[in-house]
Amino acid sequence: MSISGKSFNQQWRELFYGDQWYTDAEGHQVYGQPPPKPRIPLKNPFTLMAQISPQQLIFFLVGWFAWSTDAFDFFCVSLSAGTLAKLWGVQASVITQSITYTLLTRSLGAVIFGVLGDLYGRKWPLFCNLLLIAAFQLATGYCQSLSLFYGLRALFGVTMGGVWGLSAALALENIPKEPRGLFSGILQQGYALGYLIAAIINLYLVPNVSVGWRSLFYFGSGFSLLMALLVALCPESPLYREHQGVKKHVRATTNAFFVELGLMLRSEYVRCIYAVLLMTFFNFMSHGSQDLYPTYLTATKGFSSHDATVATIIGNVGAICGGTLFGYLSQSFGRRQMIILAAFVGACFIPLWILPTSFGGLASGAFFVQFCVQGAWGVIPIFLSELSPPAFRAAFTGVAYQVGNMISSSAAQIEASLGEKFPTTVNGVSVPDYGIVQGILIGIIFALVIVFAYIGKAQPVEEFEKFHRAGVVDEAGNLTDA
Repeated sequence: MSISGKSFNQQWRELFYGDQWYTDAEGHQVYGQPPPKPRIPLKNPFTLMAQISPQQLIFFLVGWFAWSTDAFDFFCVSLSAGTLAKLWGVQASVITQSITYTLLTRSLGAVIFGVLGDLYGRKWPLFCNLLLIAAFQLATGYCQSLSLFYGLRALFGVTMGGVWGLSAALALENIPKEPRGLFSGILQQGYALGYLIAAIINLYLVPNVSVGWRSLFYFGSGFSLLMALLVALCPESPLYREHQGVKKHVRATTNAFFVELGLMLRSEYVRCIYAVLLMTFFNFMSHGSQDLYPTYLTATKGFSSHDATVATIIGNVGAICGGTLFGYLSQSFGRRQMIILAAFVGACFIPLWILPTSFGGLASGAFFVQFCVQGAWGVIPIFLSELSPPAFRAAFTGVAYQVGNMISSSAAQIEASLGEKFPTTVNGVSVPDYGIVQGILIGIIFALVIVFAYIGKAQPVEEFEKFHRAGVVDEAGNLTDA
């Protein structure tokens, strides 16, 4: 049997005290807290990059670009919220409700495509995933009513939910151990890159074409289709193929996969709950600081859509820098430690993010807050992969991330509604006070991220290649570790 049952007490101690089975200095198998590992020296990032083979780089880039596409398609609504509100004669909070629907349905997609990814490989589930995203983006661009817009964004959420888990598994599971922190940071910033590309398209293409905001969705559809074709040309993940054909006398079956999945959930439910709660706070942190930000700059601060987009671009440059740096540092100084540091520093920059009235001050605040928000996020792909039960890496990481997304789905809606409910006066005009609402919410979330990162002390699973596929049975149909 590949997974043994664990009591609640054992699960609790493994997660919050770091207990595990390990070999002591005398060669005995001991259960408890292993001695601390020596700190890994911080290596030159270019030396770490040189450890990656051309094939491993291809898999990483495919996963990275797929994640970038996902982010581009998601942020089309955030960048178009003001325009859409005027088009349909509603407040911004009505448009941001579609973001809530998207986030609510993403967990369903994470379950569907995560299970398919662990069962049948990373390649073809990701291909189908991106193909469906392209179709829903194109349909959104042709949308003529608010109700249809809501429905399409909900369906889009299902397809969007599958991308992160598959992309992270494909990109990181084939990377050698030492460079994983660095590449985790780079991978997660595919999200900021997608937002950055969307902001640039919104800045330079949308105002200069007759279809206006629709062009953003058309471009996203083409971007997703291109990524789907690249995935189709890419071979299957080598690690998955290796596990698929380890021994001729064993095979993987769908029924056995779900049996083992049930065993894993019974043996690791404390770990699963922890991962979901941590991802809830992380998603509140990112969506609470990003989704309403362009609307905040135009509605509360009175900047033009052009200036709001430029500030968004500056913030995403900060995000890319922060995510890459903190991911890199986490390989030497620890995953949890870098998350805590990023959240603490980010909280210190909240006043700069919401109090200035000048464009330069607010843009600086956006840069540093996103530097820290995505700095913490840069650690998450590898942190979740190492926290995951090894045989369920695509499903565990994807579902934890997207269920957290679902719980935090109302972040933009909460901010928009409270901002409208408690307005402020600017130059004698009453406007929604989105700034104070965002500052309070993000301050609370930074504190919760610090607490949850501190208490989670589970020993990481670092040797990805040493573990089996889920659902593997022997000739007699019994689950096996082969």
